Amino acid sequence: MTGKTPFIDTARRVIRTEADALVVLADSIDASFRAAIDLLLNTSGRVIVTGIGKSGHIARKVAATLASTGTPAQFVHPAEASHGDLGMITRNDVVLAISNGGEAPELANLIAFSRRFEIPLIGITKAPNSSLGSQCDVVLQLPDLGEACGTGVVPTTSTTMTLALGDALAVALMEHRSFTAEHFRDFHPGGKLGAQLSRVGDLMHKGSAIPLVTLSTPMSDALLEISRKSLGVVGVTGDQGILVGIITDGDLRRHMDGLLGLTAADVMTTSPTTIHTGALAEEAVALMNQRKITCVFAVPADGPAVPQGILHIHDCLRVGLG
Repeated sequence: MTGKTPFIDTARRVIRTEADALVVLADSIDASFRAAIDLLLNTSGRVIVTGIGKSGHIARKVAATLASTGTPAQFVHPAEASHGDLGMITRNDVVLAISNGGEAPELANLIAFSRRFEIPLIGITKAPNSSLGSQCDVVLQLPDLGEACGTGVVPTTSTTMTLALGDALAVALMEHRSFTAEHFRDFHPGGKLGAQLSRVGDLMHKGSAIPLVTLSTPMSDALLEISRKSLGVVGVTGDQGILVGIITDGDLRRHMDGLLGLTAADVMTTSPTTIHTGALAEEAVALMNQRKITCVFAVPADGPAVPQGILHIHDCLRVGLG
């Protein structure tokens, strides 16, 4: 089959249908969204997110997004809630229940529990007068639009809108709390994302692992320090431990004649490149690539340039940077 296939037509139709629905959803946001945010901000407990079927899958993602952006949240399966998991929900929590039609029978016990113990209930549904919607403290109403599947029975447009609405809640809460990349990193220490948000201070060699000598150190001892620390360089410190130079393989080659009769001060390159300990490790990688070096000493952002550590390009590559 050549040219534009029916499969491509279908893909474009589905995506455009869902994209159009998101525009309608955005235009429909009203004061109920602010009311939901107020409930979520005022809770001293967690956001209990629940739903069944496709809504349950979306609920899990919403809970994960909330939790990773500074709003403690947990997914509770509504069927399991009826068999003991209601004990996970406390009076200090807020329940966020998701049901497109608002009539999922599995939600009944959880809804009743929230009403009995006066636990705030936020519903995401297209039917504000449904069993769910009529019991909620706040209803976030989804536009009643057709599904993108064409038959109207497969959750597509509705789940996309629900997911986007969950993201809107999470980001609104995040911005209100001035949630930063540093906070985000605390919840994402692993994987590529964690690596991208790593600080120099997280990856650098510290303490006795830092290769250092003083200005007057004989080069025989400086060579031993380079060998012991296995980073291919040694830093040279002056008064009060301030970093004043660095000795690299290039410096050694330039001073081969009579090297062992020299001191570190005679061989070092002055004004070495440094980076502060709080900088992102990605910044250090960029700096090393720009200067064509393999190591950089880390110093405090403020105050004297006393070495706090040393970062090697291999430390960055090991966690997926570079």
